[in-house]
Amino acid sequence: MKKITVALAGNPNCGKTTLFNNLTGMRHHVGNWPGKTVTVERKEGKIVYDDTILEIVDLPGTYSLSGRSLEEEIAVEYLLNEKPDVVVNIADAAHLERNLYVTLQLIELGVPMILVLNMNRYADAEGIVINTNLLSEMLGIPVVQIEAIDETGKDGLIREILARPDPSRKSIRYDHELEEHVRQAAAITGSRWSAIQALIHGSEEPEIESVRTHLAGIYGVQSGEIFADQRYGFIAGILHESVDHMEAGGKNQSERIDRIVTSRWFGFPIFLAVMYLIFQIVFTVGAPIMDLIDEGFGLLAGFASAGLAEIAAPDWVASLICDGIIGGVGSVVVFLPNIFLLFMLLAILEDSGYLARVAVIMDRVMHKLGLHGKSFIPMILGFGCSVPAIMAARTLGTKRERFLTIMITPFMSCGARLPVYLLLVGIFFAGWSQGLVMFSLYLLGILVALICGLLLRKTLFKGESSAFVLEMPPYRLPTVKGVLIHAGERSSEFLRKAGVIIFPAVLLMWLLASLPFGVEYASPESLIGIAGSTVAPVFAPLGFGFAEAAIAILMGLVAKEVVVGAFGTLYGVGEEGLSDVLMNVFTPLSAYSFMVFILLYMPCLAAMFTIKQETRSWKMTGLAAFGMCAVAWVVSFVVYQGGVLLGFA
Repeated sequence: MKKITVALAGNPNCGKTTLFNNLTGMRHHVGNWPGKTVTVERKEGKIVYDDTILEIVDLPGTYSLSGRSLEEEIAVEYLLNEKPDVVVNIADAAHLERNLYVTLQLIELGVPMILVLNMNRYADAEGIVINTNLLSEMLGIPVVQIEAIDETGKDGLIREILARPDPSRKSIRYDHELEEHVRQAAAITGSRWSAIQALIHGSEEPEIESVRTHLAGIYGVQSGEIFADQRYGFIAGILHESVDHMEAGGKNQSERIDRIVTSRWFGFPIFLAVMYLIFQIVFTVGAPIMDLIDEGFGLLAGFASAGLAEIAAPDWVASLICDGIIGGVGSVVVFLPNIFLLFMLLAILEDSGYLARVAVIMDRVMHKLGLHGKSFIPMILGFGCSVPAIMAARTLGTKRERFLTIMITPFMSCGARLPVYLLLVGIFFAGWSQGLVMFSLYLLGILVALICGLLLRKTLFKGESSAFVLEMPPYRLPTVKGVLIHAGERSSEFLRKAGVIIFPAVLLMWLLASLPFGVEYASPESLIGIAGSTVAPVFAPLGFGFAEAAIAILMGLVAKEVVVGAFGTLYGVGEEGLSDVLMNVFTPLSAYSFMVFILLYMPCLAAMFTIKQETRSWKMTGLAAFGMCAVAWVVSFVVYQGGVLLGFA
């Protein structure tokens, strides 16, 4: 069979990943770009069409190929080094001016490419009529219209891919002065693309630096602005010839919705209502499925215990399997339905375009605290996992803003903390209050992050925040396939943790709870009991000064999911048994205080290692660890002692 490698390139929010999912279905895998950190995922998939295998690679979304951000660097390195057979450039038909900027750069890069116009229905709604034949002729590349969410144009796109288009012979021609210097630089660098990049970003070659200085003197701006202005001028000429604007009948649908959801008065209350609704759905829908899984693990433990008794297995083997493995891992896996629901609902908000509006809504609040509105984007990612959220701070413009965002992002409640909330909220709260308690925890994380950000800005990170500019994509109806893939990937990551991290952790806890041999399992005389009893007094003023809680907190440094597994292993019971046990050691107030501490104290070791990588400073990493633990202790102390004073104990 023949094989064609196809790279998908384009702006964020242009439908690139939707097209990838449409082409590959579930037949794709996710990894990381070679030589890179885990900041940007590498998605690859295969489809077979007639006698040809199409290998599809989804490049990171980027607004340009200038190589300034990690995404741009990855995209350019892949295109230059891997040399895919075809580059499919997806563009939003309703926002062609912005999208064609990458198109021109791909043409200058000299790659064989197809321009794919997506979201034509939005262009139609705004009265935009595109002459694709003329656009194709002017750019020198095939142009195909599709709808990534369905099959519209899919066969035509595949036919163009199989035809293996040549690189465009038409490239942007800058004005006479600039063209002359591009040719001069190309004679030094060896190619037109590398010459333009050297003129924009600088070079060690004295001749090129001399040309850059000369250009800045002639045009009165830096060379990057010179090229950008002339590229957009070229795009304007193309659009003038190939695009007509008909009467669309007023504002488009996205603008009408934004008048309400991003308004000064309604925007924030709507955001709070949406988040509260999400947590109510997670509890209401997930609880029956969670109960079924818990019953399954209970039956499994019973069968295992009976089977081991029949073969006269030693007591330590029965304890290892029933208390350690089934009790520990099972008490975590039981929450998989709720986690899947949460990620599915967040995927709907993200794919619909609403999360971008949340960043704009929060900008008003964050700027009053001296923070950058764009900082809320990594914070939103922190609802999923702190590691990519911390890495996402790279998109911020200054070192001060990056470090400040890195320091406050871990306060956001990551998905790993969710099993702890689900366990304790399900035990100590009932009915409508369950969603309210969950909502209050997530809101508290945001509030503490903002307050700490303000304090850090007044002390360690003084300075003014830069202007906030964020593209708001049009509202779109999320695809069922896209949402399920997103939620499935995140849920599978949770299960992978159950096998790779939680399983060894609960085995270690079982071993420490069983040593020295001869002591009662998890008793104060065991190794883990001694450790827990030593640390427990630190947490007594917070309402949970008993050994098992201290051990669970310490083990939570490995991964927050281990906290529930720790309780399951130490008490040797599953989720249902945990309810009875924990009701004897927690009260509703102390349980809430415990959840607050889990929310705010230092994140898992993987996140701390990421902070070290991103800041390149052990001092900042240590400050983050100590600061978050101190904040967690203080806030939990206030919650518990305040609750006692108010009579909630």
